[in-house]
Amino acid sequence: MSRPIIVAVEPGSPAYESGLLPGDEIVTIDGEVPTDVIRWQLLVDEPDPVFEISRGGLEISVIVTKPASSPLGADVDAAIFDRVRTCDNHCEFCFIYQLPKGMRRSLYMKDDDYRLSFLYGNFTTLTRFTEADLERVISEGLSPLYVSIHATDPEVRSRMLKNKRGAYSLRWLRALLDHGIEIHGQIVVCPGLNDGDLLDQSLMGILDKYPELASVAVVPLGVSDYNRESSMRAHSEDEARKVVEIVEDWQNRFLKLLGRRMVFAADEYYLLANVPFPSSSTYGDFPMHEDGIGMVRAFEAEFNGAVESGIGPRAGFFHWVDGAPAEGYRAPREKPVVANRGGELLSDIEDLQGSSVPVQLTPRKKAPIGILTGSYGMRVLAPLLEELDREDVRLIEVENKFFGGNIGVSGLMVGADISRVLEVEPEGHRYLLPDVCLSSGRFLDGIEVVDLPRSVEVVPADGISLRAVLERTSQRSIPGENHG
Repeated sequence: MSRPIIVAVEPGSPAYESGLLPGDEIVTIDGEVPTDVIRWQLLVDEPDPVFEISRGGLEISVIVTKPASSPLGADVDAAIFDRVRTCDNHCEFCFIYQLPKGMRRSLYMKDDDYRLSFLYGNFTTLTRFTEADLERVISEGLSPLYVSIHATDPEVRSRMLKNKRGAYSLRWLRALLDHGIEIHGQIVVCPGLNDGDLLDQSLMGILDKYPELASVAVVPLGVSDYNRESSMRAHSEDEARKVVEIVEDWQNRFLKLLGRRMVFAADEYYLLANVPFPSSSTYGDFPMHEDGIGMVRAFEAEFNGAVESGIGPRAGFFHWVDGAPAEGYRAPREKPVVANRGGELLSDIEDLQGSSVPVQLTPRKKAPIGILTGSYGMRVLAPLLEELDREDVRLIEVENKFFGGNIGVSGLMVGADISRVLEVEPEGHRYLLPDVCLSSGRFLDGIEVVDLPRSVEVVPADGISLRAVLERTSQRSIPGENHG
């Protein structure tokens, strides 16, 4: 088991005043060895915690003088200090199996750890969940959690997970709900495996056995060019439309019986099926925004000025693997990278319309603008930009050749594909890139923003930020709100 290491200490904080330093290795806090950032936070919330640390080979005791629940002022290097609980399922549709070689080692980690579910919204199948885990979740109030359901029929679920424990591990879901833990469920629909009547049966099972679920996301499987499972394939348009029909039918049933819709189809399904998106009111307060549910309507509302602040967090596909949040369990993980100019990474940002957007440093402010986006983003942004009637703003589609297959979300754009596209684009234009495809200025393929062949401005992936950037280059306000 590795020990947490302090990576930053805030000047003037209790940690600073007590003498804790970056590089200190935490042995115990009040006699306890913290196993993860959850226990860390609970321990340092206590008044006057006593740290046993290792510094330069010496064991040192440090008493941090502070009131209960006040910030410690020190950050640690990871979310999990003991071993991450890896996944022992062998789902044919698992995207980790479909990654190309040569990416960062951490991206190939398959976790099934309820702690990462609580910290970052990762989905767990509960096949490795134990009685001790249940006791900890309840006693520490680790809520909400996110559970992969896929099917409520035991045999179908076991077959999908390729794990006999999949047949009965949903008993833990029932136990968690019985103790008031908020649970968000997910069903990854695989054509010919758990769609059609089986999807209908699973939603009936949810109503019968798990009606307390906060929400259920129905999402399509991603199929990259590296998929080696012949039974896994992308949905046809008719199959996607059928999924939408089943979900919307069950929304009406849940609404009538439970007073809420509960189940929602991913935005991708509406794009695949070529059917209109539901109204914004359908999604309520967008509880599953981060899972691709209602993102299009949320973006539209933000872009058109119907809301004053962003809806929900924006996280990349592998958003948890590079460390713990600095403050709070689900806090923003990093400040956005802002621009690239001649190989120099810039981080000057200003607050505009309540959202962090890039300061324009280069090229000139009135230069034509190209918005880089994936194939799905093209379909979402095109009608919004058409209403602006601005000849100086265009969309630039980044075809995902790195993953291939049916991968078209902006969060999986990589540096190689963006570089390929930018190389044929004119110099001197402004290129906007959504931050959702980056982690610490790095794409999934390891390329950094500073390596791109054109300067780019990295914009938070919400409609407010995009609107703010575009308004700065126009004398006209974007329709939908008076910003005077």
